[in-house]
Amino acid sequence: MKKSFYLVILFLLILFSGCGEKLDLSVFQDDKQGSNITGDTVYIKLTPDWEGFNQPEDILVGKDIFIYVADKGNDRVVMLNLNGDVLGNLPFKQPVELAQDYRLNLLVCAKFDTLVNNVPVSVSAVYKVNMTGANHNIASASVTRLLPKPGAGITEMDRRIEYTGLAVFYNNSFYVSRRGPNNGSFVDPDNSILIFLPKESPAGERIDTLIGRVPLLEPTGTGILSANRISSLTAFNARNIDFIMTLQGENAFKTQVLTYVISQQGEQYEIKIRPGSGEELMKAGKFLMPEDVTLDRSGNIYVADSQKDSIYVFNSFGDELNSFGGLSFFREPSAVAHFDRTLYVADRQLNKIFRFTLSTEL
Repeated sequence: MKKSFYLVILFLLILFSGCGEKLDLSVFQDDKQGSNITGDTVYIKLTPDWEGFNQPEDILVGKDIFIYVADKGNDRVVMLNLNGDVLGNLPFKQPVELAQDYRLNLLVCAKFDTLVNNVPVSVSAVYKVNMTGANHNIASASVTRLLPKPGAGITEMDRRIEYTGLAVFYNNSFYVSRRGPNNGSFVDPDNSILIFLPKESPAGERIDTLIGRVPLLEPTGTGILSANRISSLTAFNARNIDFIMTLQGENAFKTQVLTYVISQQGEQYEIKIRPGSGEELMKAGKFLMPEDVTLDRSGNIYVADSQKDSIYVFNSFGDELNSFGGLSFFREPSAVAHFDRTLYVADRQLNKIFRFTLSTEL
């Protein structure tokens, strides 16, 4: 109760001291489409904006309650506290995606430089950062490369694909999305979601093991259950392996909620919110370039669309709530995160992290 009282006082001080801008959603326009994105709720923009980034591609509020930013243009992952103070950073070449497992290991999609036949190449990769082993001193944390597997050599596929999404589940299994131009193979197309499962070695060591791909996803499909240029994956904070993915291919439905179903017919993923059901989330052509998704504690879904320069908000059923944005405010929102009634938005063109809170939560 005392904490809630102090939060109320803090936000009222922000509101009336001029440290927070009151954003009337009715004035925001989707400038690139010419349609209003409105709602009845008012957002409070918290200041100051967090700066010092160069093309921030992802933002994560970790399970350890620290904030991590994939600062692509500065070739680093930055660790901050909830006040925005930088606690340290770790060098990665062009990091684009972040996640954290329940053992507090940080997962990173980035790149590394190597030689193939004495020719320098830059290859997409997935890394694990041992934060607990370094007592959460990110600068001294050990880094392990998961993909491409060390010692296996660099293949033609490694050179053409890129890893774009991470989703960690309650049992520390996780998915990695990849995309690339070669999708004629039925066995191993470039556009796929890879499944990693932690297994115990004979020595008792936990090893993240690649066990296959998520089945029944069309690599170049334009409808539902497609893996056509996946741009992000988001897991639910629940004891399931459901997830949300965003796509940037020629898809009619570019944000899809997938639920894992066990039935007499077998086990497979199905679309949880179906097209034609009336929910705005699954309206054909709703999104142009969705980059990232986050969830709040009520299950509301936030989608960052960089081409519409907007943040779309839906409830867990896919009904649109209080979307906002437009060129008058964002330039290229590339990532979203939510924690403790605060929405964090990374903008890769403005090189900033913005923060918002809903007026209804004051």
